[in-house]
Amino acid sequence: MTNSQTLKEKVRPMSDSTNTAVARPVSPLDELVREGARQLLQRALELEVAEVLTQFDDVRDDAGRHRIVRNGHLPERTLLTGAGPLDLRQPRVRDRAGKDAPDQVRFTSAILPPYLRRSPSMHALIPWLYLKGISAADMGEALQSLVGTNAANLSAGVVLKLKEEWSCELEAWKKRDLATSEYVYIWADGIYFTIRLDGDDRQCILVLIGATKDGRKELLAVQDGYRESEQSWHELLVDLKKRGLVIAPKLAVGDGALGFWAALRKVYPDTREQRCWMHKSGNVLDKLPRSVQPRAKDDLHQIWMAETRQDAEAAFDLFLEKYGAKYPKAAECLEKDRAALLAFYDFPAEHWKHLRTTNPIESTFATVRLRHRRTKGSGSRDACLAMVYKLVEHAQRHWRKLDGHQLIPQVLAGRRFIDGIIDTTNRSAA
Repeated sequence: MTNSQTLKEKVRPMSDSTNTAVARPVSPLDELVREGARQLLQRALELEVAEVLTQFDDVRDDAGRHRIVRNGHLPERTLLTGAGPLDLRQPRVRDRAGKDAPDQVRFTSAILPPYLRRSPSMHALIPWLYLKGISAADMGEALQSLVGTNAANLSAGVVLKLKEEWSCELEAWKKRDLATSEYVYIWADGIYFTIRLDGDDRQCILVLIGATKDGRKELLAVQDGYRESEQSWHELLVDLKKRGLVIAPKLAVGDGALGFWAALRKVYPDTREQRCWMHKSGNVLDKLPRSVQPRAKDDLHQIWMAETRQDAEAAFDLFLEKYGAKYPKAAECLEKDRAALLAFYDFPAEHWKHLRTTNPIESTFATVRLRHRRTKGSGSRDACLAMVYKLVEHAQRHWRKLDGHQLIPQVLAGRRFIDGIIDTTNRSAA
């Protein structure tokens, strides 16, 4: 048989979203890799059983025979792996003493546990593909392209089961104990998504990210809210406090949504407020003519990038002087949050780039929005909430620690910082 004939025989139909058969040839190299992987795994299973037999070599029955012996193979099983589907025959072990023996030996393979049909790498691959934008309907085709045409048990139904599991994980996570938790900073934002199957086609998800005592950023809360209202934020913060988060964060970072700040003052009145400069800049520029916006943007940049509070105050006053007369709404929008916009100067300079904006949330949710654009919105509010939780959980594995995280204990202890530098003349709380 020629190589071309072999390839033709290995072509399998693969359906796309329009049910059109697409021929996908299997590479001889892929076949070689898969066969090598199958042989290695089969050999490992044989060695595992041989090790068990050696371990019980001195255990004999009344007739002096070995009590623990080989007993053929279990029915052939197909295991889906990153190398493709592997057909395996698992050796079987029998204890001649029978089921009634009090010391009966039962062998269970650690390499190939009972009922395992997919390798752990496949379990990780499915949610990764889905969260990165592959729809449930396209999952089979995508997996066949990756692991071969025998990916039948990796269907859209598997994705649906996964989403159900994510909802259960979310509910358990929302009830976790926070008695031992403490956060030096928190970032808050409300993210809006499109919901296809509900009457209200816009969903607001309230998100809190916190910085721990050792400088790690982690997801603190995610909850369905109503248009970032004070009541929704209040319920979220009260729930955190009820579950043990009684120590107030030193600083909260967020945009100008009044609902969050009003709720924060009621639940954690000692937490200082820092307005997000990216949101504020956008709000101010929206109140200026397009022809003026480039210059105004540079002037705003001079404020929040100033080396000292004094320089920032001077740049602040200059902006109001330049634009206040002609564009009073823009000047008023900036002036009303002056104190909250410059709060970061009272914290370590190494932390400033983390505190001036809500970028920890914005950058993470770029991936979430990609997922929603791909699927044209979630089907339900619960499904959207579960998917957001899982996406952020996946993303936070790659979040970097805060720069200068070694200074966090000083912040928690109440040490005073002036223009980002610790005040060595006064060791009392700020």
